Amino acid sequence: MRRVQIKEIADKLQVTTRTIRWYEQKGLITPDKNEENGYRSFTEKEAWRLQTIISLREVGMGIPEIKQVLDELDAGDEQDVLYYLELQRAVMFSQWIELKGMIETLDRMIGNAKEKQELVWEDIHQLVDSAKGYRDLRKTWNDRWGFDRQAAQYDEAVLREPEFNPHQNYNEALDLTCQLVNPRVGERGLEIGIGTGNLAGRFLAKGIEIAGTDQSREMLRQCHAKYPQIETKLGNFLAVPYLDDQFDFVVTSYALHHLTDEQKLLALEEMRRVLKPHGRICITDLMFENEEKRTAVQGEFLAAGKADLWEQIADEYYADRSLLLKWFADKGYVAQAKQVNDFLHILFAVPIR
Repeated sequence: MRRVQIKEIADKLQVTTRTIRWYEQKGLITPDKNEENGYRSFTEKEAWRLQTIISLREVGMGIPEIKQVLDELDAGDEQDVLYYLELQRAVMFSQWIELKGMIETLDRMIGNAKEKQELVWEDIHQLVDSAKGYRDLRKTWNDRWGFDRQAAQYDEAVLREPEFNPHQNYNEALDLTCQLVNPRVGERGLEIGIGTGNLAGRFLAKGIEIAGTDQSREMLRQCHAKYPQIETKLGNFLAVPYLDDQFDFVVTSYALHHLTDEQKLLALEEMRRVLKPHGRICITDLMFENEEKRTAVQGEFLAAGKADLWEQIADEYYADRSLLLKWFADKGYVAQAKQVNDFLHILFAVPIR
């Protein structure tokens, strides 16, 4: 087996010998050393490993994450390696969205200054505070419901009928969602929070191309097992891992209620970003008509001695439907709302400007 010296492999891979030694110190590579002179030599396997490290560094992956990927490669688990690459892509996309937001904030600062012929610091402070608020909203979400744990039993769980059943009319609602969107062959859709693919599968059955994103690795695995032809990416509502103007429609079902009201509005902006001009949005989720209705339902549950069931509802972030409809109106959409049962609503929105 041919071996190469550190200088030769450094020249070939266009890195410094110092960098290679640093990777060795971090435990990523273990080249052979000559006992007499201490010179390092590399086999083809070590050279390939070093090339892999350099490639992962080029896409912004940190040393701890690279070590994890290499460990999985050594164990022969390509699925875990793929997950870490997808995770890195999701992180990079989130960073890109933040950077894009910073550029847009700067553009508004410059535009305001040119329009008013002076720098108005109060305006600048407001713009910066607004941009910081959006960044904070993106960073504060976390999966406190444990969807990775739920994934394997999810399809069975949605069809159960406990005393309080948030998935009542589940199949009916997914069918209605597909009907409202009324996709045409040649269109491309996106489902955010695709889960195990139950809604996306309905579009697929109509010959419609659809992609999906979810923050849960295990949900995506279940989806891929059922519908291997669906393109899926690791991501979430607050940083949709696609470039602008990619889709003819965006759908989501039983997922938006895991975001706060402020995060929901940011999620709508993300949907709008990835849609083509005149792209449509359909949201099927648990909601109250407005805050007054939420208060009234809470009173009914408590008066009936069902405080435990109300706690299940309060643990989620059921939307205020009026806030979503206002956002659509403000952004130039015509939106229709359909109430399926006491808590389940479908909103379908099409832009008119």
